[in-house]
Amino acid sequence: MSSRSVQYTSSPLLASKTPIWRSQFIVAVIAAGFLGLVARAAYVQVIDNAFFKRQGAVRFVRTLDLPANRGRILDRHGNILASSVPVPSIWANPEDIERDPAKLKALAKLLGMNPAELDKKLQDEDKTFVWLKRQVDDSVAKEIAALKIKGVYDRKEYKRIYPEGESVAHVVGFTNVENLGQEGVELTFNKALGGKAGSRRVIKDRLGRVVEDIGEMVPPVDGEDLQLSIDSKVQYFAYEKIKESVVTNKAVAGSVVVLDIKTGEVLALVNYPSYSPGKRGSLSGAQLRNRALTDTFEPGSTMKPLVVGLALEKGIVKPETLIQTAPGKLQMGTATITDAHPHGVLSVNEVIQKSSNVGTVKIAMQMQPHDMWEMFTQVGLGQKPQVPFPGAVAGKVRAYKTWRPIEQATMSYGYGLSASLFQLAQAYTVFAHDGEMVPMSLVKTNQAVASGARVLSVQNATAIRNMLHMVTIQGGTAPKAQTMGYSVGGKTGTAHKVEGKGYASKKYRGFFVGIAPIDNPRIVVAVMVDEPTNGAYFGGDVAAPVFSQTVQQTLRMMGVQPDMAVKPQVVTKVEKESF
Repeated sequence: MSSRSVQYTSSPLLASKTPIWRSQFIVAVIAAGFLGLVARAAYVQVIDNAFFKRQGAVRFVRTLDLPANRGRILDRHGNILASSVPVPSIWANPEDIERDPAKLKALAKLLGMNPAELDKKLQDEDKTFVWLKRQVDDSVAKEIAALKIKGVYDRKEYKRIYPEGESVAHVVGFTNVENLGQEGVELTFNKALGGKAGSRRVIKDRLGRVVEDIGEMVPPVDGEDLQLSIDSKVQYFAYEKIKESVVTNKAVAGSVVVLDIKTGEVLALVNYPSYSPGKRGSLSGAQLRNRALTDTFEPGSTMKPLVVGLALEKGIVKPETLIQTAPGKLQMGTATITDAHPHGVLSVNEVIQKSSNVGTVKIAMQMQPHDMWEMFTQVGLGQKPQVPFPGAVAGKVRAYKTWRPIEQATMSYGYGLSASLFQLAQAYTVFAHDGEMVPMSLVKTNQAVASGARVLSVQNATAIRNMLHMVTIQGGTAPKAQTMGYSVGGKTGTAHKVEGKGYASKKYRGFFVGIAPIDNPRIVVAVMVDEPTNGAYFGGDVAAPVFSQTVQQTLRMMGVQPDMAVKPQVVTKVEKESF
């Protein structure tokens, strides 16, 4: 049988005898090949399929992030301060992109870049994904789509918009292109606002197109809305007034803080210069600072009511107690403490009204350093404000054990310690809230009446308010703080700016912290103008007018009834402030 051959034709001319073993061998080889393929398939599919699944997943399986919609930021009345809108972003697959010079030139123009920049982004042909431009306008995305360039696509993202612009920029802050908070409330409450992104596992083809979904889709959880205590109308008005003051007085900067002492809420937190949150291409660090919370300065004469309030509480003096301030100078060791001009004998009321350094020091030196230090700390000085804001500073109040007599004296009228404008405003809630230090909130609280820690008695807090009112009438240092229709009270402050190891001779900060209405307080307003250079620099001249305008508008918006006849008060004498 083995010698038999296979004939492929009956024609003897075409006969070709092939041994049968050769055909059998070929069949056996083919069969062995098929058996090898079957074995390999079984090994890949059954025995060791994990490795190959991983390799397939690496090449074709993708996890797509499903972005969560960032929560809105609202003011106390529900007006939108920040919200997110869907916008297209342009990306490309360099491996497959159509290299038409004319189309690429048109694409570069629409993206706002030159052709060389675009070529640089697309030069790595091993990449399958590259961003060309994030968050473009819808009109631009439509024009790019109309070019029909192979390998160029768009993807939906969310862009943050800020309808109120510059006036609330320092409070709200901003996000980056990844929709993560970078400054202000956006940063502080980033986790709550950002929500939680979802995910979707898909299989993509070589061109990056989704072929099918695999596994379960995890839906995104949108961020929570955040309602602030800020009143956007009060915020805008205060911003316009401090801007006007900074420009008029040729100052470096200015800030305004408005507090509702009844509810313990921040109504306005304003700084100028500001910036547009949506256009941050050429920003400097100075523009980004929320100066009312991040900048500290020596508070000057605004400290005097705190010292006198403590003296009243300790029973050292009464409002009618007479203090000899003549000749307007007081020698302490090698240092001389002076008033702007001599006054003679003043009552404690008049010491505050006329802002006498000599009178304040004589009262302060009757107290123990520990008592003054405790008073300062009770009203929040030297401690970081409990307001959730990035960069809020504590200021500085040195340990009382290190105080020398001259340091105790200078601290009584605001030198040798530092505080932010917000801290000063909060400290004055002690006088406005009948002796209680009111904790302030940047988030709407919905509480009718706030409560705080007792610092002064109701009687002494009322006595200080009366002194503060005297500051704003004839003979006081701040008649420009008078407000049509409302009784007010407050204290001016003027301080030399620190420069190097000493004080700059011609650089000042002028500020005013006040309460309105004075008999039934509702708000505390603090104003600071940094380095005015147009002739006037006293707090009563540069800051008090902003206070007056802000108070009038704020109380009107809050629906507070006027408690005085609506007529201007004629002031013939303005007291020059000592600092």
